[in-house]
Amino acid sequence: MKKVAVILAGCGYLDGSEIRESVFTLLALDKYDAEVSVFAPDAPQHHVVSHLSGQEVQESRNVLAESARIARGDILELTTLDPVKFDCLILPGGFGAAKNLSNIAFAGEKGIPIEPIKRIILSFHKAKKPIGSICISPSIVASALQDVCTPSLTLGNNSTLLHDMKVNSVKCNTDDIVIDVENKLVSTPAYMHDDRISNVYKGIDKLVQKVLEIS
Repeated sequence: MKKVAVILAGCGYLDGSEIRESVFTLLALDKYDAEVSVFAPDAPQHHVVSHLSGQEVQESRNVLAESARIARGDILELTTLDPVKFDCLILPGGFGAAKNLSNIAFAGEKGIPIEPIKRIILSFHKAKKPIGSICISPSIVASALQDVCTPSLTLGNNSTLLHDMKVNSVKCNTDDIVIDVENKLVSTPAYMHDDRISNVYKGIDKLVQKVLEIS
C-alpha cells in the first residue's frame, strides 16, 4: 500500500484549498487503496473571503483548523511531514495554495513557497518520489524546483504564469494530465478552467492513478 502525503491550504477556493479538488484527490486515493496523511500549516490565512459575496471580510482564520474541515479532523501540522515516510506527495489547488502556501497570488512569477513547502518539495524531488500538483499548485512546484531543474507542468490552456516562470508550460485539458517523466511530476488543470465537475474529477483521478503507478 502506497503512503501518500496530501497538503491542504485551508477550506474554500477563494482563500483556501479548493474543496472539490481536495475531496476528489482523497476519493481517488481511497479508490486506489493508498494510505493517506493530510497536512496543513498551523498559521493564519492570508485573509478570509466570503464565498457568497466574493468579498474579503474582517475575520481571522487558521489554515490548519480550516483544512481540518476537509480532512474531518484527521490532519497533521505541516512541519511534522517527514518525506522519508511517504512514497509520494499531492497538492490540490485553490487560491489558498497561492496565498497561504506561497505568495504567488501576489508576486506572480517571482512568488516563492513558504519555507516548509519548499523544503518538502525539494526533499521529494531529490528522493525521486512523485509529486502531483493540481490547479494553481504546479506553480508552487515550479518555484520550489527552479534552481534544480526545468520541470514540465500545466496550468491549463490559458495561463501564462508557468511560461513567465521559465519552465516548460504544457497546455492540457481539464480531464487530462501532464507527466514529466524525468522529474516524476504529474499535473492537471482542474479548476484553472471553468469546466464541468465531472471533467475535473477525471483529471484528478488520472493524476492520482499515475502518481501511485510511478511511486
